[in-house]
Amino acid sequence: MPKENIPIYQLPMSISGIAVFPMSSDLLVTHTHEEVVFPHRHDHYTCFFVESGHMDFNIDFQDIDICPSSLLLSFPGQVHYVGASDGLAGWLVAFDGKFVDESARAVIEQSFTRIALIHLDNIEKEWFRNIFKLLYSTLEEKKSETFHHQLVQNLLNAFFYKVVNIFQQQEDKRIQEYTSRSVDIVKTFNQLVRKHYIELKKPADFASKMNITVSYLNDTIKAVTGFSSTYLIQQEIFREAQRLLFYTSKSIKEIAFQLGYDDYKYFIRLFTKTVGTSPSNFRNSHKAVHL
Repeated sequence: MPKENIPIYQLPMSISGIAVFPMSSDLLVTHTHEEVVFPHRHDHYTCFFVESGHMDFNIDFQDIDICPSSLLLSFPGQVHYVGASDGLAGWLVAFDGKFVDESARAVIEQSFTRIALIHLDNIEKEWFRNIFKLLYSTLEEKKSETFHHQLVQNLLNAFFYKVVNIFQQQEDKRIQEYTSRSVDIVKTFNQLVRKHYIELKKPADFASKMNITVSYLNDTIKAVTGFSSTYLIQQEIFREAQRLLFYTSKSIKEIAFQLGYDDYKYFIRLFTKTVGTSPSNFRNSHKAVHL
């Protein structure tokens, strides 16, 4: 049965902002009764590095096959779970975003895509294998050593810088035809929407925060993404609504109120228009088989 809330898992207090584990199919089978295979969120980043074999993954209703020489970065707040795997060998790192460079983190948080799946060449694959081994062995050392925490944090940032560099290269190829100003506006808008979609619902609200006119915002968003700013705001709102309908037992009225709608009938109309089906039909046709 769906739960009252989607579980949000935190890094254990005993872990100083980062945890690194070797991954294998046997390890995942051993832990099938634990949290990882059930839909949940994290309050931190999680990165899955697959050296060989493959692993099925689901993020916000999107099935992903993480193939060999691939790296998947899961953002804080995304609902996800691990599926089947075969011949898997690789690494997992979980880390608190506050321990990585803020400007590098902004590249990820302001990106156009919410699925950060990176395919690696042989040189990149070897680089990540080595950095994971370094992180793992360093964390195993005595934490009382001088500058141990600084060493771990610097290794983590080296890892994150590399992820961001490759991710940005892939994204730059998709947006190279637009001016840097237009791209910056879209990235800032996306970041603000993800942060404020519950209390802010109109393009004018976000234009005001960005100190630009609403017409300029709308024209820029439309030109770069092909979608209206209203559409992107509603996508963020109703993506969360779908999560709550699928993974919790909250009533439609409760969900509407949680997402900032006092008039739940209006919420139902908007959901139906945006998603293409009513909230009740969505819930009935998407049974949470993993719960």
